[in-house]
Amino acid sequence: MSQLRVLRARDYPRMPWKNGGGSTEEITRDAGEGLDGFGWRLSIADIEASGGFSSFTGYQRVISVLQGDGMRLSVDGHETRALLPFDAFAFSGESQVACTLLGGAIRDFNLIYAPSRYKARLQWFEGATRLFSSAQTLLVFSGEADVAVVVEGQGESALELYDCLQLSGNVGLLEVAVSGRCCIIELTASTHA
Repeated sequence: MSQLRVLRARDYPRMPWKNGGGSTEEITRDAGEGLDGFGWRLSIADIEASGGFSSFTGYQRVISVLQGDGMRLSVDGHETRALLPFDAFAFSGESQVACTLLGGAIRDFNLIYAPSRYKARLQWFEGATRLFSSAQTLLVFSGEADVAVVVEGQGESALELYDCLQLSGNVGLLEVAVSGRCCIIELTASTHA
């Protein structure tokens, strides 16, 4: 039986970065506590100055800028394109990563997951969107105020800025309709896990 929850941004717990260089608001995760034991984790980080990223060996990371001018990453010595708001970029959690801010401080949005345990897909949408998903866990993260989400059989949910809808335990193909800027993340346990 699937379970739907709306997670409110005002309730996200704040925790220190693994490298001690800042803090993160944790949105949700599949298991574990602190920085251990999770198969996937969704969070928002505030980056106030250019610098290094924490290492997460055995994980894949997908990052998007939410607020600010953006950043450029150096991943294992290779410079990325300029990462602007709502532009997703994926990299290995064990890479040596440093960011250079393109202006002042930024907020970013992070999915960290273990590819040995989960398959993941992350996409940003704007305006009215309809899709079908068979993912076991579906997350809809609001990139603006007043995002409406309708999940088949679950009714409509209203999300404010940085709220997140989480549908867990899905076993079928669901129709999902969204209105507004949002990020949709689909997670399914790997069959070889």
